[in-house]
Amino acid sequence: MNSILSEIPNIQINLTQLGNPLILFSFLTVFIIYTPRFWITILISTIISAILSVILKELIDVPRPSVLFNHDSFVIIGEIHSGYASLPSGHSMTVFTAITLLLFAFMPKDFNSKIAWVIFVVMLGVFLVISRIGVGAHFPLDVVIGSSIGYMIALLAIVITNKTKCGAWIDYKKYHIIIMVLLALWGCAIVNEILAANLFVLYCALFSLIITLYLMIKSHVKK
Repeated sequence: MNSILSEIPNIQINLTQLGNPLILFSFLTVFIIYTPRFWITILISTIISAILSVILKELIDVPRPSVLFNHDSFVIIGEIHSGYASLPSGHSMTVFTAITLLLFAFMPKDFNSKIAWVIFVVMLGVFLVISRIGVGAHFPLDVVIGSSIGYMIALLAIVITNKTKCGAWIDYKKYHIIIMVLLALWGCAIVNEILAANLFVLYCALFSLIITLYLMIKSHVKK
């Protein structure tokens, strides 16, 4: 898989960036305006995912491919990931958390449309997470387990959001100025990423943030 996927290095290095919450969730910031409760679920799932990823990596302690194999036997694209934090894949957890939230949040009512939507979203998730194998950062099992955990984290976050009122504050307009400041800081963080790695997907993420910030400012000024 690594050999085949690495034949398109530019695509793999861009796709793998979407496992970074800083980048992936930039494309979803527009939902803060239109479906704010959806974003509360994202925040909850991100916190759970971050904590669980650190704990599991420490407990399981599986070596990365670069530790086990000679670098001449497989392809590494971009950063060389070393150490013993291979299982589970944190990027895969992030991707499938987001994918699952989108899957259920925008599920069509028609049965045939549901089937098509599920297939499309799951295939999109798979397409993104296998980039971790393509860049030589993970084994296939790391990706499968990480994706499964991400799916379960999303379900847990959905239950927490529906059973509690922890996200009620996001509906209040007085907090929007704080959100706008955070979006601006978020944009600065992505600019820093662009300076470190001049990748197309990073520019797309920054553009998405700018659009969301513009829409929020426009709405705030009108009010």
